[in-house]
Amino acid sequence: QVQLVEAGGGLVQAGGSLRLSCAASGRTFSRYNMGWFRQAPGKAREFVAAIRWSGGTYYADSVKGRFTISRESAKNTVYLQMNSLKPEDTAVYYCAADSMDRVVVIQANYDYWGQGTQVTVSS
Repeated sequence: QVQLVEAGGGLVQAGGSLRLSCAASGRTFSRYNMGWFRQAPGKAREFVAAIRWSGGTYYADSVKGRFTISRESAKNTVYLQMNSLKPEDTAVYYCAADSMDRVVVIQANYDYWGQGTQVTVSS
């Protein structure tokens, strides 16, 4: 069993930055693909970014060039650095873990999910 705990959400003005973190329990974190998803009010949850256990990274077009995903295996933590934030980035952000190295953009491929952290970007 893996537990994921997100932190770092909050209220920020447009153009600002936030860094989300996701701390994972479990000894095999380094072998998991990790993803970030988000859900805005009234919308479906969508893919934001992912990082494979091997280090490859993937981004949604809407965040490419503004967000950066990284991982620190020694701390069992994955980060999402969010720069140049826009009001449309407002959402609950979820961290997720995939233990079987599957396609990273598909939500159903993730075995474990955090409870989410709220990000609100004001205009």
